[in-house]
Amino acid sequence: MSDTSTLIYGLEDKPAPGPSALAAFQHILASIVGIVTPSLIIGGVLGLGAEIPYLVAMSLFVSGVSTFIQCKTFGPVGSGLLSLQGTSFAFLGAMLAAGFAVKGAGGGPKEILAMLFGLSLAGCFVEIILSQFVDKLGKIITPTVTGIVITVIGLSLVKVGFTDFAGGARAGENLGLPINLMMGSIVVVCILALTFYGGPMVRISAIMIGLVIGFIVAAALGQVNFASFGSAPAVAVPVPFKYGLDFDFWLFLPIAFIFVVTAIETSGDLTANSVISGQPVEGPTYLKRIKGGILADGVNSGIAAIFNTFPNTTFSQNNGVIQMTGVASRHVGLYAAGILVLLGFFPIIGSAFLLVPKPVLGGATLVLFGTIAVAGIRILATQEIDKRKVYIMAVSFGLSLGVTLVPDATQHLPNFLKQVVATPITLAGLSAIILSLVLPEE
Repeated sequence: MSDTSTLIYGLEDKPAPGPSALAAFQHILASIVGIVTPSLIIGGVLGLGAEIPYLVAMSLFVSGVSTFIQCKTFGPVGSGLLSLQGTSFAFLGAMLAAGFAVKGAGGGPKEILAMLFGLSLAGCFVEIILSQFVDKLGKIITPTVTGIVITVIGLSLVKVGFTDFAGGARAGENLGLPINLMMGSIVVVCILALTFYGGPMVRISAIMIGLVIGFIVAAALGQVNFASFGSAPAVAVPVPFKYGLDFDFWLFLPIAFIFVVTAIETSGDLTANSVISGQPVEGPTYLKRIKGGILADGVNSGIAAIFNTFPNTTFSQNNGVIQMTGVASRHVGLYAAGILVLLGFFPIIGSAFLLVPKPVLGGATLVLFGTIAVAGIRILATQEIDKRKVYIMAVSFGLSLGVTLVPDATQHLPNFLKQVVATPITLAGLSAIILSLVLPEE
């Protein structure tokens, strides 16, 4: 049990509505960019156009429902901690690969989304099952394996972020114009300045403030197209299975593997949350929280697929908000959940995000994706890097980054094998697991 002397409100305390709403708003401020950005990226890169505002609205709606389940708990589902849920960045690479496969076969936006949500709904059962065996996962998914996979996720997404930074995939001959690079650079500089020189709340909101400043500069330069604003419906009604469902086993494999990785990540996030909230980090209560939290991750990802958004996970940035505010009450999470659900009914929020020029969004995503890679490197840095781990990392990074840089290297493989090894995340994870099992300990 950690020291609770710095907490103003403990886990089971019930602050008055005023302080609760204020604390909830700070949590939303810290996480809203993370909640909506994956939908913006997937929608923008795959050319989903008019569907994007609805996808953003549903990401907010489902984030609220998922947060309510995680904080409130229903039977064995939920951790009972102040833990916000939101769309996971970890799935971006696998989701984009699946979307491009459908698009390459002639599928339109609805066919792409049907496949993505079908894969997500199937994948959620991976995490639901794993939640019951979380104490045994560490023998297979070691910190070395997790660190390699998370690093590759970040590195494989950098191309997407940097393409937006330079103008976007549809920029054509305008890609790399000095004005695009300038707008992206301004956002990066703002995020760095706010992170290192701002106060606690400014640091938490650095990415959002950086986007706002970048947007203002872009508008002043005439780079914002306001004509598209307000074209979305005034109110979004959550419609289960709006786009239908589809499934492909080979496209499912990388997504299934990411669900395994996110289960491990959630375990770490909930452990950190327990420490900050003054809760046990060993024993039956702790184990029940971890199992319930991972189970909620899986259930909430299933709800996300049903209501037309992408897999959800436990957000780690909110642990920092608890530490800085001293408010660990899970009842604050219920306020945050209500606000997010309310926001989800208004697609105009998604339309507002669509106004952000690609270079401005790229400046923020470049930093976000880079930090994902750094998170993986930090996990690897906690390990003693002996000869065995050096070769596990060398081969896994070599293969996964190799197929990213030279995608044609797999073109003559049988289709079923190509589907597996052509995805860098899957290849990194499988090679790291196999080598960890095969190579002898020194």
